[in-house]
Amino acid sequence: MLVPGSNRRVFGIDKRASLAITGFVADGRQIVNRAREEADNYNSLYGHKIVPSVLSNRLALYVHYFTTHGSLRPFGSTSLLAAYDEDIKEAQLYMIEPNGMMFRYFGCAAGKGANAAKTEVEKLLSKRGEAGITCMEAIDECARIMHTIRDPSKDKPFELEMGWLYEGNGYTQELVPAEIVKAAETKAKSTLESGIDVDDRSMST
Repeated sequence: MLVPGSNRRVFGIDKRASLAITGFVADGRQIVNRAREEADNYNSLYGHKIVPSVLSNRLALYVHYFTTHGSLRPFGSTSLLAAYDEDIKEAQLYMIEPNGMMFRYFGCAAGKGANAAKTEVEKLLSKRGEAGITCMEAIDECARIMHTIRDPSKDKPFELEMGWLYEGNGYTQELVPAEIVKAAETKAKSTLESGIDVDDRSMST
């Protein structure tokens, strides 16, 4: 009975940075607020958008701090940070774990079904190789992966939310338009219902 869009998991941090959260939403929002403060303070002090590696490191230190004191409770949320480095002209992806560990990835997954999703992402990226994958293709693949790892008999209905930050939108963080997400979901459901193998489908396109 939730109103669509009322349980958001993707948040804007800065013009060129976005954060997706898993786990406890309330905990994730505190990380989002901290990330926004770090980005704002960095811009005020240096007159420059915060560097992705700096932002991810500061968030990791902040999250880790809550694991070092008995009077504090560790965050029950993992964060995925996508940001654009204006100095080296490169988009980057980081994952900050609840224990304060931070790593940079080509592709990653967190939350329920993360292992299955990681396997699908690894297969996709290894198959594409140096050719890579476009953002529009990634949206279709993400929708397919989400519906592949979900068990309709056990899992509750979910709302698919996506954000992007890529060359096509000037590396500006924003939510993917609802009509594009809906089209990707329709395509993913059709592919799964028809039983087409992913490798065969990719070879034919």
